[in-house]
Amino acid sequence: MANERKAAWEAAVDRKTSKTPERKPAFMSSSGFEIDRLYFPEFPGEDYEEKLGYPGQYPFTRGIQPTMYRGRLWTMRQYAGFATAEESNARYRYLMSHGETGISVAFDLPTQLGYDSDDPIAEGEVGKVGVAIDSLHDMEILLKDIPLEKISTSMTINAPAAVLLAFYTAAAELQGVSADKLTGTIQNDILKEYAARGTYIFPPAPSMRIITDIFRYCAEEMPLWNTISISGYHIREAGATAAQEVAFTLADGIAYVEAALKAGMDVDEFAGRLAFFFNAHNNLLEEVAKFRAARRMWAKIMKERFKAKNERSMMLRFHTQTAGSTLTAGQPDNNIVRVAVQTLAAVLGGTQSLHTNSRDEALALPSENSVRTALRTQQIVAYESGIADTIDPFAGSYCVEAMTDKIESVASEYIAKIDDMGGAVKAIEQGFFQREITESAYELQKATESREQTVVGVNRFTGGDEAPLTGLLRVNAETADAQIAKLRRMKAGRNNDEVKKRLAKLREAAKSDKNLMPFILDCARAYCTEGEICGELRAVFGEYRPTEVF
Repeated sequence: MANERKAAWEAAVDRKTSKTPERKPAFMSSSGFEIDRLYFPEFPGEDYEEKLGYPGQYPFTRGIQPTMYRGRLWTMRQYAGFATAEESNARYRYLMSHGETGISVAFDLPTQLGYDSDDPIAEGEVGKVGVAIDSLHDMEILLKDIPLEKISTSMTINAPAAVLLAFYTAAAELQGVSADKLTGTIQNDILKEYAARGTYIFPPAPSMRIITDIFRYCAEEMPLWNTISISGYHIREAGATAAQEVAFTLADGIAYVEAALKAGMDVDEFAGRLAFFFNAHNNLLEEVAKFRAARRMWAKIMKERFKAKNERSMMLRFHTQTAGSTLTAGQPDNNIVRVAVQTLAAVLGGTQSLHTNSRDEALALPSENSVRTALRTQQIVAYESGIADTIDPFAGSYCVEAMTDKIESVASEYIAKIDDMGGAVKAIEQGFFQREITESAYELQKATESREQTVVGVNRFTGGDEAPLTGLLRVNAETADAQIAKLRRMKAGRNNDEVKKRLAKLREAAKSDKNLMPFILDCARAYCTEGEICGELRAVFGEYRPTEVF
């Protein structure tokens, strides 16, 4: 059996390299010997076969592609967005000129919560933590001179994900790019918003309905688009441990799969376009083990629990972001080193794309100099460290394999407990996720304050004079005024009779069981604003109000 699986892997490598040759004709060490594609035991036993296998083969512990980074490096996708669409577009083109290979869009809080920039509730927040996108007009500006048929775009948007996806699709149409050619991801993960982040709009039931509508629409119209990025990142940022991050993220994934199945979809119809989003923290070995355990667990869940037949449905494909919660305002240059360690963890763990945080993000939005250094960190790891020259280089490490098994065990116990509660939605409604995350955050804070956990430059090694960072990026106070003026000009120039008709059709569709995506897209094409579209849905679905869980 072992020889058969090895032969299958070698055949997959041959097929892969015949289409996409390896990055270098030979991967050599500085000492002059060749680096093998893959290292494995000379006499692999059944334990190896069951738990590790080969890259590109179930259970994908060693990676989801047979050649991994030998054939193609991960996507270097720097998360960016601030102020207006014009300014963010300039930042994207700047990053692309320095070697970024994918766009990742950060939206401001009003956009994340489904409000237009001129809404009174948006006052003081327009363009502050991301870019303000009120309508298709803004999306056109945001994507100007960016070839959407060639570049992959990730959008960190959840409750109004359907609206921003519609804006993006309509903007691509105006560029002459059809929806079936678009590649990218919307985060679209509402369950972690209820549990850890808070940018929700609608109650759980209609939110899950919108998500499954997106699944179905994209399966038919946007086959290359990743319909959800199930996020452990924010769960970890809120204080979860590595094992909790895996458990709660996969439990959310199970809930989304169950919702799609309940809506009548076949698992292999949509599961291959599910993606995940994880955090990379400072404990390098634990983080590598975490990624490997998550990949193996998801493969088993999809095969054994949901009876997926297509191997692509079993692959856990994930984006990683380095840990914002580890960045410190004091001694900010230390953050460059932290991010480098976290980058190594993500790559050694087999990520498909990566964002590296900038040294100044504990103080402000990242400056151009800082974000360039963050991107260069990825490039140094990719081209100078040698860790991308062989597949899963930590496999077989006694420490990493033991930690992988332990994380899988602890996370599986959590998932069993969540199942007993009725699944992730019920567990979140009962406050289980929230309590567990809060307790872990509290324990970490206690350990930091007692110096049991060292944070360099915060609770130890704090001496020495430190020059303040200069060139911090600040969003101008005039940003909101300019955005609101642009929004009002757009509203005055559009066909407002058509706007009313399309919004009315959307409201009626929301009252039915029709797929909402075509109606939202029609609204987007008529330059209905995000606030107007979400307002119609609020009128039908209501708004979520959390209950006390502590």
